[in-house]
Amino acid sequence: MRVIFLGPPGAGKGTQARMLHERFGLEQISTGDLLREHLARGTDLGMKAEVYMQGGQLVPDDLMIAMIEHELERAPEGFVMDGFPRTVAQAEALDELLARRATPLEAAVYFKGERSALVARLASRWTNPRNGRTYNALTNPPKIAGVDDEDGGILIQREDDRPETVAKRLEVYDLQTRPLVEYYRRVGKLVEVDALQPLRTVGERIAASLGGQRAEAPRGAW
Repeated sequence: MRVIFLGPPGAGKGTQARMLHERFGLEQISTGDLLREHLARGTDLGMKAEVYMQGGQLVPDDLMIAMIEHELERAPEGFVMDGFPRTVAQAEALDELLARRATPLEAAVYFKGERSALVARLASRWTNPRNGRTYNALTNPPKIAGVDDEDGGILIQREDDRPETVAKRLEVYDLQTRPLVEYYRRVGKLVEVDALQPLRTVGERIAASLGGQRAEAPRGAW
């Protein structure tokens, strides 16, 4: 099973990716995390990417594809990818990579949601800075406000989850990423889900569309 997730910030892609990982054993590939890992480990790819990042430039597509190709070696059961592609050119590059490996993409899941609801959801998100686990005060709160259920540590609100930052992130998404929806619609791989439905409902819709079994929602999501 080889899947990518598309959708604006706050749509719950990371949470649903974890659900597929836990249920079906799919490798969860978050390209943001992948890039940070290469930087932290000082890999050759990470050092090349750092040159662009220090100059305030985007990491070139060929470097990102090389990182992804390396990661696919660890994904014998398939993958769910979040954060890449972000443009049609990147989608085409990913298709070429998967074609070379004779492992074509099976579905692109598009998380839809009304903008004001997504802003409210993101503004209510709280994060465990020690491991990245997230909660949402509206949809999936911790048992004790401001405290992580599992390690008992303090939760924080990230700067990029503040309303003014969220609005800008959504504008960037509209300009750069939305064309991907039409790209995957044209090639017959688009699956649409209502991201504002309950976690379990969204997970069941995704699993059903992929021909899988029911996905269970993890605690400590969003």
